Amino acid sequence: MNQFTFLKNSSKELESFPHIIRFSLTKINTVFPDSFLEAPSNHLRIYYVVDGKFQWSIDHQPYDLYPGDCAIILPGQAFGGKEGFLDRGTLFCLFLKTVKRHSIQGLHFGNWSRLSTFDRFPISNLIAHNKLPVMKVNDVPDTLLEIYKEISNQEVGFQTRVNHFLDSLLINIARQTNREDELPNPSLPALMKLEEILRQNLAHHWTVDEMASRFGLHSTSFTEKVKHHTGFPPLNYLINLRIAEAIKLLKQPGLHFTEIALKTGFYSSQHFSTTFKKLTGYSPRQFRQRNLQQAV
Repeated sequence: MNQFTFLKNSSKELESFPHIIRFSLTKINTVFPDSFLEAPSNHLRIYYVVDGKFQWSIDHQPYDLYPGDCAIILPGQAFGGKEGFLDRGTLFCLFLKTVKRHSIQGLHFGNWSRLSTFDRFPISNLIAHNKLPVMKVNDVPDTLLEIYKEISNQEVGFQTRVNHFLDSLLINIARQTNREDELPNPSLPALMKLEEILRQNLAHHWTVDEMASRFGLHSTSFTEKVKHHTGFPPLNYLINLRIAEAIKLLKQPGLHFTEIALKTGFYSSQHFSTTFKKLTGYSPRQFRQRNLQQAV
């Protein structure tokens, strides 16, 4: 599916939906420093990770998101990238306007919602007091695709259909929040173990075969599993970890670029510089200068 972005006040497709602030499918290919700093959210934000790994701070707590994860950001909650930027990957984003949040009554979605009086309070209350901002929610990608089709085609009855799908999305989020028997993702511990192994020795020149052997897997099977759960092949996943660590080290003025390159597993300072600029849009020198200027 192609990328798209609908924005309130600038996209004619949303003229019939004043409650939709943003609806988009975005593929992030490059990392821009300080592009995703922590700030309070003004709306109810719903994110769905299609591919990639995202490291976010939600309400001042760190979270790692993987493909299939859904993030629910409440109005007023602080939200941003753990390192101040948006990681590489693909995301659905849906921002909904909500009337102010009450500690007892929860969120008020507005007159567009056709939730019954009986259902409206428990659903809004569950979402407003959700303590699991990152979780698996049934049918999210299918529902978002249906919303996209209706908004794009605008056939007869499209307003009713879009609002129906929005209600369905809110119901599924509330139901998942209310489930106490949620099972953890069995692949997550293994993936976290892989990240731990790689981070402990980023300077090592890892091969896919060597990584796979740590888990007793053939390189082909290992590659498929890593790509399925992160959106990236193993070596690309490793490069993402190296760049993330390099960004941290570049904020230490005393470290030379060659030293950072070797610490993070690049063959030379030139290899490091080329890869860093390709993924962030800045050379290491430009990134460091920008960071120092902002710190003054």
